[in-house]
Amino acid sequence: MKRITHAALGALALFPATAAAQAPSLDRPAEDEIIYFLLPDRFENADPSNDRGGLSGDRLATGYDPSDKGFYHGGDLAGLAARLDYIEGLGATAIWLGPVYVNKPVQGPPGQESAAYHGYWITDFTDVDPHLGTKEELKSLVDAAHARGIKVFLDIVVNHTADVIQYEECIADGKCGYRSLADYPYTTRGGPEGERINDGFLGDAVRTEENFERLERPDYAFTPFVPDEEREAKAPAWLNDPIYYHNRGNSAFRGESSLYGDFSGLDDLMTEHPRVVEGMIDIYGDWIARFGVDGFRVDTARHVEPGFWRSFLPAMQQRAEEAGRPGFFVFGEVAMSDPAVLAEHTRRHGFEAVLDFALRDAIIDVVARGEPTSALSEVFAADILYEGGEEAARRLPTFIGNHDDGRFSTMVARARPEATPQEVLDRVRLGYALLMTARGVPTLYAGSEQGFVSDGNDKDAREDMFESRVAVYNDNDLLGTDATTARSNFDPDHPLYRFVSEMAALRKQEPALRRGAQVERLSEAEGGLYAFSRLDEAIGREILMVANAENRPREASVPVDARSAQWSGLRGACAASPDAPGSYPVKVPARGFVLCRSVW
Repeated sequence: MKRITHAALGALALFPATAAAQAPSLDRPAEDEIIYFLLPDRFENADPSNDRGGLSGDRLATGYDPSDKGFYHGGDLAGLAARLDYIEGLGATAIWLGPVYVNKPVQGPPGQESAAYHGYWITDFTDVDPHLGTKEELKSLVDAAHARGIKVFLDIVVNHTADVIQYEECIADGKCGYRSLADYPYTTRGGPEGERINDGFLGDAVRTEENFERLERPDYAFTPFVPDEEREAKAPAWLNDPIYYHNRGNSAFRGESSLYGDFSGLDDLMTEHPRVVEGMIDIYGDWIARFGVDGFRVDTARHVEPGFWRSFLPAMQQRAEEAGRPGFFVFGEVAMSDPAVLAEHTRRHGFEAVLDFALRDAIIDVVARGEPTSALSEVFAADILYEGGEEAARRLPTFIGNHDDGRFSTMVARARPEATPQEVLDRVRLGYALLMTARGVPTLYAGSEQGFVSDGNDKDAREDMFESRVAVYNDNDLLGTDATTARSNFDPDHPLYRFVSEMAALRKQEPALRRGAQVERLSEAEGGLYAFSRLDEAIGREILMVANAENRPREASVPVDARSAQWSGLRGACAASPDAPGSYPVKVPARGFVLCRSVW
């Protein structure tokens, strides 16, 4: 596939094909969305002139090295704008856009440097990173997406900034283990000689602006300093003051360090401080007002103390209403597989939704690893825990792979090293079938619909969609194609692209698959058969999904609604009628599924 010229891409971004027609409505609930997540650096490169972000020097200065999986590769916002046809054709209704803010280009100890191509090492929260383009190109992208009825969700970060603040005590060995509140309490003047003021920080009842004003210095645990060349690296300017950070060393990702520790050296913001709360509300409220985005995905949400969210989240809804963006959707990243922990963030923290890591793990367990389908049953049984119960669970963004934990195809291949490519493809297709029919908001990770199979997670799972120059990407065998990542991979005829597109069309066609109550019909403590119905009482419809994760065909009689007397097939062979009222016969192929519909 030929590289699209920059001029052509710019024209597509500024004058989308549907712009002359009336723009489709964006007024729809979260349950109606299918989200497509991408890192712009790895999607499409339209403008080679911004590959180095306007910087000069070697890769450690510019961050650009398209042959290294840990550096910038050249993808940009103009490239994404040019590929909206591809995203729309897949059936996605919303784009979750990896962070676009200005980042520290490179960080890490000598010999272990990496670049901020992923967007999570922010220095300037007020502007677009020049590696990705400009604010004007972002606005053009959002407008072009809206003209097609596609929403845009920005990935936001409030937990931390780039690694700028250093600690004098850690210069010698670089080890900065977490120092606790008990051993190193907050003091008025810093250090052990100051008056202890922990009481102003540890409880909502005494957490007042006056208490925080008593904190005069940031050296209660370590002695923080900012290198001279980075004293004004961050924007807005208040972010350059170490007083607004915890400065307690690296998180151990457990206990209090999970909230107050530095995330792998990144500067951990004191999100309980009123100035930080006010500042973050202003920062992200401005992105809503300027660009008209439709929602936020919140990075590292579980590492921010709950009081912050109770102020920030209502403020974002207010700013969205003021900007004419009703139904603004905010979902948090809580990287835990326990539904009780996920639900806590909807009850105690105030999130409307969180990414459903629990369902992701259950689908991997059942479809990839061959565990019994009771694993799925346990996840869905916990839906009542979320604030708003089972109805709220229908708004949880669901996924089976991402840029951090790896692709579903990789999980299948690792779990079944003796499997043929066809079996792996079948199981990946089955995973997507569950994702597209079960309750929740399906969230797709760019490249998976082109059969990408990664070597692992993190950097290994962040392949380029455009022609890649990374050797460890290009030697991977992709599913369903003879192509490699050395060529551009935007093939609408790829079997996984076609499958997802067809399932998306069914989801759009059938309101029950988006908003209907989910009722479990069959689960096995030792087998791989699983069935559930999605019910639409308003129009009298039941859609039955029966999945078979085993390597042999299965037959069963599945309980259904007694009113469901006439059946037709949406996918697979479906009987025309039940065996008896409330009992429906199914024959499900190995590693396959049937999707059947009854109208009352």
